[in-house]
Amino acid sequence: MVELLVPAGNIQMVQAAVENGANSLYVGPRGWSRRRDAYEMSDEALRESVRIAHARGVKVRAAVNTHPTSSELAPLLRQMEVWVGDGIDGVILSDVGVMAAVHQAFPALSIHASIGANILNDEDILFYREIGVSQVVADTKLSLKELRSRREIEVGVEVLIHANKCYTYLGKCWMSPYHRLERGHDETGKDFFKGSPNRGGLDYRVCLEAWSLWRGNQDRWADRVSLKNDAFFLLDDIPPLIDMGVHTLKMQGREYAVDLVGRMVKFYRDLIDAYTADPRGFDLDPWKTRLAQIQAQRDLERAKGTLDLFNEARQPVRTCCT
Repeated sequence: MVELLVPAGNIQMVQAAVENGANSLYVGPRGWSRRRDAYEMSDEALRESVRIAHARGVKVRAAVNTHPTSSELAPLLRQMEVWVGDGIDGVILSDVGVMAAVHQAFPALSIHASIGANILNDEDILFYREIGVSQVVADTKLSLKELRSRREIEVGVEVLIHANKCYTYLGKCWMSPYHRLERGHDETGKDFFKGSPNRGGLDYRVCLEAWSLWRGNQDRWADRVSLKNDAFFLLDDIPPLIDMGVHTLKMQGREYAVDLVGRMVKFYRDLIDAYTADPRGFDLDPWKTRLAQIQAQRDLERAKGTLDLFNEARQPVRTCCT
């Protein structure tokens, strides 16, 4: 049975996830995730999330998808010990060094290589398996044909069914600090860089601003250059993905409203169940109408959130500590 993995940016979203049929959910521990603090969780909230989810038979994974420095690795492993003690079922990691260190320290812990690992080929998968990874997220640019070969490798395959397609590599943004890169420390003393999601900050989505392209100093090549960062919902590909034996279908969306995330989880839960119950009689057309309504709400929320990020990115950067 394919697993439906969904986001949880707060306790209310955890409850919505389990009530609407998630098999598992992921949370972002504060300071170690690619979201602002409002969508990350303290240790206490993470512990409560595990309690709520496990009571309904739902698994919890901690998304630690930033890239720590050497000095941050020991504190991260200490934090990991706390989360493991609280009962998390696995972790989602982007940094290859962190994956190796976590596997060595917690050999029984399930490790998923995040979309930020940018896994494109079978040799990538074999490498990650050797350092302890049990499941990999396929790059969003891979076709169904390219995904089929993953079935022959003894590692779980995870596919994003609601996310965005970055014009470079999803989950590894180097453009966000264009307007703002502010270094600071959280309450534990951990470094974070506001403006850099790779270092514990947030993505300001500057790729979606109105860019123009110039040739030389005065010759404008194009008035409006679109740097692709389109959000998507997979629909037509869901039946083939289930048929080919993909292990996990994953949604993104910790920053969206709780009711919207609940609707998305319910949509995919119902879709998966309907197809697996009657593959031959399954008809996608009714699902397209239902998805259109959800997508309209998602697009409105994403547009507003993006404008807020544009404005925040242009705020003055404070003089920072060393």
